[in-house]
Amino acid sequence: MILVTEDVWGPAFEELAKSNPTTQDPDLWNKKEQLFNSISQATALVVRNRTQVTEELIVAAPRLKIIARAGVGLDNIDVAAANKHGVVVVAGLGANATSVGELTVGLALSLLRNIPHADYETKSGKWNRKAGRELSGLTWGLLGCGATGLATAQILSGFGVSLVGFDPFVKANDARLTGLKIWLSSLDDVLKAADIISIHMPATKETQGLLNALRFSQMKPGAFLVSVGRGEVINESDLIDALNSGHISGAALDVRASEPPTIGELEKLPNVILTPHIAGITRESQSKINKILVDNISLVLNGKSATHPVGAIRESLR
Repeated sequence: MILVTEDVWGPAFEELAKSNPTTQDPDLWNKKEQLFNSISQATALVVRNRTQVTEELIVAAPRLKIIARAGVGLDNIDVAAANKHGVVVVAGLGANATSVGELTVGLALSLLRNIPHADYETKSGKWNRKAGRELSGLTWGLLGCGATGLATAQILSGFGVSLVGFDPFVKANDARLTGLKIWLSSLDDVLKAADIISIHMPATKETQGLLNALRFSQMKPGAFLVSVGRGEVINESDLIDALNSGHISGAALDVRASEPPTIGELEKLPNVILTPHIAGITRESQSKINKILVDNISLVLNGKSATHPVGAIRESLR
């Protein structure tokens, strides 16, 4: 039985369900007792980012062969525990990179030209023609040069910006970086050089609260910040202080430390744009991801190797 515990569905899953018993409940992630009862019969588990796939949940699923993550972040899945129990974890890594890159650039343009506030004022009957900033000629800093960072850089190639990047897991001579003319440097140097910083980092022990008061003070005065990775990377209280002081001109956050967030000071600031974690969610990206997940579920349930595994699972473990 294939168990879908969140809002993951589409034509690919409809086709899969024709030949495989499937249970889909977009709110099951929030019904702990029912979730544990349902998963006892599951051979495949499909989640997004709300289902907490702990070792306890994995142990409660003795028939489970595959966990399919509709997205790229894996912080809600104990991948090591899954591997230990012979369960392969797959994700559509890179399938939503273009979607994330496009929103990243869109948010930056919205900040530079203050589009949301201009829209609000114009609809209110005002006609304030305030000067904004051009993207062309600025320096853009990428914190994280994985799939979404590279996709952002690709989109920016026609805007006439200089690109600097920080990523401790990427080598400076990586052909992908050199091809996009990304100059890899230290975090401190990127923060000092960039007029716009975009965050493409996962949530890990090393990145938790990485951008704090000290890091914000290192940023170029008047710089802008766009966050599309994980909200935990930013100390939101310190960001509010940096925005109120004017050291940071504006910020656009698609991800938050707690989701959904409670309304607070960030929601009141006029130089802040907030979106509900939608960077990777487009019709096109979801179609790509769903196909990857369905293809991998079919392969694994038929005793074959997954094409998009994450972690250290081996064929002999299943």
